[in-house]
Amino acid sequence: MKHIIRSAGIIVLAAVLSSAVTAQPGQSPKASPPILVTSCGQSEGPSSLNTILKRVGVVYDIVPLATVSDLKAKPYKSLIVTMGASLKGMGAAGISIDDELKRTAELIDAARKAKITVIGAHIEGMKRRAQGAEVGDTTDEQSIDTVAPNADILFVKKEGNSDNRFTIIAQAKKIPMVEFEKNMDMVGALEKIFK
Repeated sequence: MKHIIRSAGIIVLAAVLSSAVTAQPGQSPKASPPILVTSCGQSEGPSSLNTILKRVGVVYDIVPLATVSDLKAKPYKSLIVTMGASLKGMGAAGISIDDELKRTAELIDAARKAKITVIGAHIEGMKRRAQGAEVGDTTDEQSIDTVAPNADILFVKKEGNSDNRFTIIAQAKKIPMVEFEKNMDMVGALEKIFK
């Protein structure tokens, strides 16, 4: 199992485009490091977050195939699960979407029982939604169905929510949601959650 581990010092950013960040009315979602980052579907989400979290200046570990044992290995306070499936990524890991959904559900359940904040992150936009998938491929939406309704916070690229899929889940489940416009806005958006 490949682990990507990074810890970074606090970086002060000169400016943050707060207008790019929105949250559910009346709620200011907060979470704390250290953070365990994993994927539900083995997409590029965790790799993208690697650079972003480094700039935010929080302690985090990336474990693409994280299990309950990984979650218990350190005193994690937050779990970020990126949503969106990659058939290529799952193929390379030798797993199926069913394996991923089971592993992720068990991980989220263990995190919630341990009072670890679960953040469902959909950061790759509409290309990680069924609209961009091959005909009959519903793995992206299955990943969303497993993670989003069971998260404590949703962290979503606005373009990937153009059909309000995440807004509907957030409102139905009363989950605070932070949206960002562009990839460059992710640093500021995550600082609002973790600082």
